[in-house]
Amino acid sequence: MYVGNLPAEASEASVTELFAQFGTVRSIKLAKDVFTGKCRGFAFVEMEGHEAREAIAGLDGKQWSGRPMKVRFDEPRGHKSRRRR
Repeated sequence: MYVGNLPAEASEASVTELFAQFGTVRSIKLAKDVFTGKCRGFAFVEMEGHEAREAIAGLDGKQWSGRPMKVRFDEPRGHKSRRRR
């Protein structure tokens, strides 16, 4: 899943704790600034399908440090729907 609009103080531990209430978190990749080490505002979280759907339903739009999170299934790059001619 893609998780966006995270605050700079977010950490792998805090994001894992947030998502663990919906099931087992298999992996998390938090995008960090190279120089400061702070969160760049997004992460990728891997969970089982049914648990991921529950996490999306429970967390999408939820406020964290005054910012509404964006939680959705991740679409691989280059596979966006294109209109055929």
